[in-house]
Amino acid sequence: MGITTTIKNTGKNTGKNTGKNTGKNTGTCAVVIGGGPITSTVADHDLVIAADGGYDAARAAGLDPHVLVGDLDSISAAGLAWAESHGVDVQHHAADKDRTDTALALTEAVASAPGEIVLYGPTAGDRLDHLLGAIIALGSPELASTGSVSARFGGTAVHVVHPGHTVELALTIGTVFSLLPLHGPCAGVTVGGARWALSDAVLVPGSTVGISNEADGTNVVVSVATGVLTVIIPEVLA
Repeated sequence: MGITTTIKNTGKNTGKNTGKNTGKNTGTCAVVIGGGPITSTVADHDLVIAADGGYDAARAAGLDPHVLVGDLDSISAAGLAWAESHGVDVQHHAADKDRTDTALALTEAVASAPGEIVLYGPTAGDRLDHLLGAIIALGSPELASTGSVSARFGGTAVHVVHPGHTVELALTIGTVFSLLPLHGPCAGVTVGGARWALSDAVLVPGSTVGISNEADGTNVVVSVATGVLTVIIPEVLA
């Protein structure tokens, strides 16, 4: 089952995903590898940033990261040696820090002002706190100016919709997707192309009203006026 996305906000940016991306920045795509095996096709990209042990996962998938970020406690010795000998920008952080390696890598991605950021992160079989931390990091305000913010966790696709943004998903009829206000209350939530449409709705943390909606065969369009909304399409890439 495939997925095509269109991201829109108030700017005029064209990205490089399988759909169309309109954002405020340049039309580039930054890929962040956050760890765990990469089991889905990697998006067309201009920049690859690895978070610590994600460097080994990237190399295993045939990618050559441009930047390596983290405290370097999980990258293999061979991987680190290869990076240092091949001109990779290695940014070594202290082990005692307030942000995860994935969050640091996302900050590095934002610095390149891409139109799109795609994170390839841990899967459900990895530590739950790392998985949730990666999704939470995608909702950081520093990513709000990026046209498209998404992630792939194994076969699951995640889109994090920042205030004033819209995500358009080309899903086949019956495809299940869920909306979660993981980062706080969301207002002005509108959903079209779904079995259960919403118009200017309010979703609050703790609510499950957005769980297990279904695509009706037309493009699913999700927008949010205020707040950060997470759209999850489970196993869409399986």
